[in-house]
Amino acid sequence: MAHVPPFTPDPRLFPFESKWFESHAGAVHYIDEGEGDPILFLHGNPTWSFLYRGIIIRLKRKYRCIAVDYPGFGLSARPENYGYTPGEHAGIVRDLVRHLDLSNLTIMGQDWGGPIGLRVAVDEIARLRSLVMGNTWFWPLDSWQGKTFAYVMSMAPMQTRILSHNLFVEKVIPLGVRHPLPDEVLHHYREAMPTPKSRVGAAEFPVQLMSAASWLAELERDVQEVLANAPVLLTWGLLDPMFTRRFMERFREVFTHTEIFRLDAKHYIQEDSPKEISEAIDSFLSSSVGSAAV
Repeated sequence: MAHVPPFTPDPRLFPFESKWFESHAGAVHYIDEGEGDPILFLHGNPTWSFLYRGIIIRLKRKYRCIAVDYPGFGLSARPENYGYTPGEHAGIVRDLVRHLDLSNLTIMGQDWGGPIGLRVAVDEIARLRSLVMGNTWFWPLDSWQGKTFAYVMSMAPMQTRILSHNLFVEKVIPLGVRHPLPDEVLHHYREAMPTPKSRVGAAEFPVQLMSAASWLAELERDVQEVLANAPVLLTWGLLDPMFTRRFMERFREVFTHTEIFRLDAKHYIQEDSPKEISEAIDSFLSSSVGSAAV
């Protein structure tokens, strides 16, 4: 049966053509805008490619901008026989990268998009040009903020609130931005997860913060061994209470070529600072560091 997206985005806010990749887990939605060297944008929880609209509208004049919705998010299918783990999501994204045969690729990841994107970068190192990471991580979570968040959000009462009351969209997103989002923007996050069944992926992500510890430990080793010389731009929201400056410093300890662009932003940096991030990415990719071979 053909996949029917949960809703149709408003073209005034999301003026992009929807494309579909028939993955082994079902129909995966993505956008592919502009021409030039490709940038792959990867979201976290409970967001989707819509999160990057303000960045893509600016960068597509000069770059090929690709943003994907993982299964269970955005306009993609919600497969029954899918675990919604970061490893599975990374496999889907890797398959899309191969399908599109991307080269000289920059990968941007924020929140869960960081470890997912870095896994793809390790597996497809020959395709990689550079990385852009913001308010994210790639190691087994060891901060008290992260462990507390994971523990609380994995408890049965909170899992019920995530599934039944759309907690991540209604509470976490508003708390994760510096400036209140317009109702029409929040509407696009709500409509992407309109029912409890459609929120399974969002509910699983906080569980995976601890359940994926072995996957993250393997990723940390691989990043250190394979990606340490990759040029990295860190676009970091300094007002994020969870992914603090210490997380940013962990990247600097591993990667030998890093540039930092500090943002007056909270967790969802793409909502708070799309113009600044776009300018930082363009400047980085135009520099000798950002264009150096891995």
